[in-house]
Amino acid sequence: MSIEYSSETEQPLVSSVKTPADAAEVSLRPKALADYTGQEKAKQNLEVYIEAAKRRSESLDHVLLYGPPGLGKTTLAGIIANEMGVSMRVTSGPAIEKTGDLVALLTNMNPGDVLFIDEIHRLNRTVEEILYPAMEDYAIDIIIGKGPSANSIRLDLPRFTLIGATTRAGQLSSPLRDRFGVSLRLELYTTDELATIVTRSAMLLGMPIDPGGAREIASRSRGTPRIANRLLRRVRDFAQVLSDGVITGQAADEALRRLEIDFLGLDAIDRRMLTAIIRQYGGGPVGLDTLAATIGEEAVTLEDVYEPYLMQIGFLTRTPRGRCVTHLAYEHLHIAGNEQMQLEV
Repeated sequence: MSIEYSSETEQPLVSSVKTPADAAEVSLRPKALADYTGQEKAKQNLEVYIEAAKRRSESLDHVLLYGPPGLGKTTLAGIIANEMGVSMRVTSGPAIEKTGDLVALLTNMNPGDVLFIDEIHRLNRTVEEILYPAMEDYAIDIIIGKGPSANSIRLDLPRFTLIGATTRAGQLSSPLRDRFGVSLRLELYTTDELATIVTRSAMLLGMPIDPGGAREIASRSRGTPRIANRLLRRVRDFAQVLSDGVITGQAADEALRRLEIDFLGLDAIDRRMLTAIIRQYGGGPVGLDTLAATIGEEAVTLEDVYEPYLMQIGFLTRTPRGRCVTHLAYEHLHIAGNEQMQLEV
């Protein structure tokens, strides 16, 4: 089993990218579909697929889970394995460097087992080609020797279920994408769904929380359970040290204010990014590299961590000439209308 993180550097609190610090989340993950909150469409369909496979005494068809990071793709893969009553092997696309690594994984699978590949869009193309016959025919062809004396040996595999997870479904090759029988998109969570998740996580952590506190954390979590659980752990610290140990709405608000996370989930870098575009570049357009140099952040961090959410809430747009700020961002940052007009002129 191997898991590779996309970055070894510390990520901001509002980042949905998984870090080693999030390892504690494993204990907060539900183990059954009945305990899984949100993603109702995907969950209802999965219930049917799993029940049908169990009635036929077959392995579940291959499943592709895609959507923004932090929405529970790994958790859902674990639930599928638990519901099917089989084991799950976990790896990631970048971790499978050679075809031999994948062959070793596949040949050690038991009938019905789940192989979960995170970031499957980052699979090496040579390795990916080994997956095609494995997924379709449950067999792999191995070449032994070189030149005229080379021989091809076909190894039969037990029927298994491949679950691939990706944040960039568009980067999957068509041959690989077409071999998944089940394709499920995970959507951002509502505040009510996140409040339910926060309440459950607080209970598992042994931390008293009231509905107001859960909702305060949920509303600032960018629609992402991973961020909600991360903020919960930080708010818990403040509640235990500075208040009576109960996460109330007021305690959560005070903690998140001290963490500089506002009521929409924007942190100091979000606001600095938007303010720089407005005040130094007239609201845009401005190139990503120029913006990164202006505020002293890496371009890849702005593009992968901050831009997606700012675009989802309508604060930022991308154009061929660069990034532009919308009127919604002006209003959120309390920049007066006349100042906005002057900047646009």
